[in-house]
Amino acid sequence: HPPTQNTVLFVCERRGQMNVPGPRFSQEPADLSVVVGERVVLSCVVFNYTGIVQWTKDGLALGIGEDLRAWPRYRVLRILDVGQYNLEITSADLTDDSLYECQATEAALRSRRAKLTVLIPPEGPVIEGSPEILLIAGTSYNLTCLSRGAKPLSTIEWYKDGIIVEGAHTSTVMLADRKRVTTKSFLEIQAVDTDTGRNFTCVASNLAAPLGKRVTVTLNVHHPPTVVLSIEPRSVLEGERVKFTCQATANPPIMGYRWAKGGVILDGARESVFETTADHSFFTEPVSCLVFNAVGSTNVSILVDVHFGPILVVEPRPVTVDVDSDVSLNCKWSGNPPLTLTWTKKGSSMVLSNSNQLFLKSVSQADAGQYVCKAIVPRIGVGETEVTLTVNGPPIISSEPIQYAVRGEKGEIKCYIASTPPPDKIVWAWKENVWEKERGTLLERYTVEQSRPASQGGAVLSTLTINNVMESDFQSTYNCTAWNAFGPGTMIITLEETDIVPVGVIAGGSVGSSILLLLLLFALIFYLYRQRKGSEYTVYMCVAPSVCICFMFICL
Repeated sequence: HPPTQNTVLFVCERRGQMNVPGPRFSQEPADLSVVVGERVVLSCVVFNYTGIVQWTKDGLALGIGEDLRAWPRYRVLRILDVGQYNLEITSADLTDDSLYECQATEAALRSRRAKLTVLIPPEGPVIEGSPEILLIAGTSYNLTCLSRGAKPLSTIEWYKDGIIVEGAHTSTVMLADRKRVTTKSFLEIQAVDTDTGRNFTCVASNLAAPLGKRVTVTLNVHHPPTVVLSIEPRSVLEGERVKFTCQATANPPIMGYRWAKGGVILDGARESVFETTADHSFFTEPVSCLVFNAVGSTNVSILVDVHFGPILVVEPRPVTVDVDSDVSLNCKWSGNPPLTLTWTKKGSSMVLSNSNQLFLKSVSQADAGQYVCKAIVPRIGVGETEVTLTVNGPPIISSEPIQYAVRGEKGEIKCYIASTPPPDKIVWAWKENVWEKERGTLLERYTVEQSRPASQGGAVLSTLTINNVMESDFQSTYNCTAWNAFGPGTMIITLEETDIVPVGVIAGGSVGSSILLLLLLFALIFYLYRQRKGSEYTVYMCVAPSVCICFMFICL
């Protein structure tokens, strides 16, 4: 609008460039997967920025510039005109499997963290027993294929003469680098005599080896007896009877039976049935039945599910360590059903461990004592054992810092010293006096005695006795110091005065004083009444037993 008489005109002049966008990422690194040994490039483009750009690996800065000297296989591919700072990694290996981040440090910009996954093909698989496995017709056998060092883990498939076979079970083990995995596959087969010459192939594959790697094994089947060993009943309590039955078929016919327990031949057991009384050893020592014919023999074993209470397998031994050391206490129990194990310190219900080992780190002298290793077999029984932990350290003095005596009487100052090993030297110091055992008996009114009271658990009691306690004895501090190989322990004790007054005297004096004061009070009231008849008085009386009776009269 044109200006008028009452119009004020504001003029705004814009100079220079306005609304210039600040630095930003126009391209950030993305998650990538690469097969070991291949080249990989992580992208980073920073728009409208000319400062320093650097890459980090798992939070660690890789350096500045194109050639990263500390990382020979790493290089920054810079195109400054477009703000490109891509990170190139040649011949990727397992150490490159990390998180990467692009940073424009002067603009305080950080990209998203990109995960670089390095894929590793498995080593050539191995079948245990290859190239030829000798089997017994009619018995089960687990073909085992092992595929080592893959990332990600291998997928294992089985083929019988080129036809895929289902039903395998696998297990995996992570290697020490926490990245590669070893996979083991188990294929249970039931061999028959017609399986001789048949081929089983194991194929291991992953993302780094999609076509897979393979190995083949050939079966060679013989025909000794086929044996089935059974037990009745399957579960028994310790001390009950159990019957083993060995069922066998063979061609040519069976020639005989032989029984063993834990590898030891059982004399006299020559039939297909063996009956005995089961104890806890049957739970860990298998019973085996060996059947033989002209071709060979078959040995089948079985464990009895014997239920029994805790049995101590490893007796814990007392342990002595120095203060600040780490220590392990061990005990091992056996029981069935599976037992529950607890470690506690004697006198405490706090559970310190539930394994066979109790580990204590940097022990102090307070950790010394008895530890209880307790085993519980549900519904069967409980067992426990103790182990002593001794902690060597400097003496610990546990006396009261303030002790009491009566002037004119005999006073005792007690110093309790707990020490492993025992104290080599005990010294008392007060005023100008110093006592230690090597100096002999004290002079004048002081003597020192040492003992080991049973109530103190073996601690040394050193007692400084003062005959005819004087005022000056209450004005001194008493230093009790003990030494052993680990150093000194000390305590400063003060002696305070206390009076001894018979209880009867105290009680009698209190009652007598109260009666006397009451009589005086009544006499005073009577006197005032006679002096000022007609006046009213309010009497307040405060009685503090054995201390005072106070009263106030206020004339109204």
